Amino acid sequence: MDGLRLVAALMVCLYHYTGRGGTVSASWHASPAHLFPVLSRAAVYGNLGVELFFVISGFVICMSSWGRTLGDFFRSRIARLYPAYWVALVLVTGASLALPAVVHPVRLDEFLVNVTMLQQPMGATRVLGVCWTLWVEVRFYVLFALLVVLRGVSYRRVVLFSCVWTLAAVLCTSSGNQLLNQVVMPEYAPFFVGGLALYLIHRFGSDLLAWGIVAMSWLLAQSEATHGLWGPHPHRNPYVVILIVTLAFAAVAVVALGWTRWASWPWLVTAGALTYPFYLVHEHLGWFVIRVLHRALGLPAWPTLVVTVLGMLVLAWLIHRFVEKPFGPRLKRALKERKLGSRSPGLGF
Repeated sequence: MDGLRLVAALMVCLYHYTGRGGTVSASWHASPAHLFPVLSRAAVYGNLGVELFFVISGFVICMSSWGRTLGDFFRSRIARLYPAYWVALVLVTGASLALPAVVHPVRLDEFLVNVTMLQQPMGATRVLGVCWTLWVEVRFYVLFALLVVLRGVSYRRVVLFSCVWTLAAVLCTSSGNQLLNQVVMPEYAPFFVGGLALYLIHRFGSDLLAWGIVAMSWLLAQSEATHGLWGPHPHRNPYVVILIVTLAFAAVAVVALGWTRWASWPWLVTAGALTYPFYLVHEHLGWFVIRVLHRALGLPAWPTLVVTVLGMLVLAWLIHRFVEKPFGPRLKRALKERKLGSRSPGLGF
């Protein structure tokens, strides 16, 4: 699963750097389709790495929440998401001041509201372009926490949640209610639900009900992906979109069935740890590096691409090693400490 997460992040990265081939990139000062004629045709589908992330997230969140209280769940999510996010926010803000051509200079009010990770529902400018997916993830966490984790995660509750969310997503699609759309997320729900059901298969073994939920999720997911990623972008092939969505579900299914137990290489754990900070920093800071190496220093396109991707991976490792590892656990412990009041037995805080 750690390896799949890195694959998804690299897909998104290559999409940002080389997949937008139809327009002239300000940092490359040319069309990526001209600089990378073969890679660009494949990278145009790289944004489907986000959908792979969501399937993985459904699997991992179900796994990590088993046996935890609501308080434990929220503390683990806050400690996981915020430290690296804050560092990435500071780095990109600094880059915006150093080279405004890559990122517009971030105003103080924009920076401060972005600290909350709630800038998107506030209608504020996103400093990190990729953080729209974090808002999707946060809404999934809240739904799953309040409807499943609150009463204790079990096979029955996960199945009931998956079925109700799927039905709500289908009904919501034609409702035209914006608030309902924000809560139910019909365009992303099938990916999360598919991941949840695949974890049930991993934990309890194959059964018709769980596989039925996976199949239904895949059918809805391919429709949502084709409608959203091919309809507005006819230069993509709809059959390729369907194939990639199918491979995303299949890849997580292979892990769920235990067919990858032999692949227990230590470097995969490191790869998984780098995924989140890499995802946060790669876009805007990558454009910063590309502009300096390719346009200012005259480095050819391919070496620039390789150096930029490797540089972002190194930066991700530094964030993981010196921010996430020491400060994540500290933040988690600090959130658990209480100086006043008593334990709330109903919520597990």
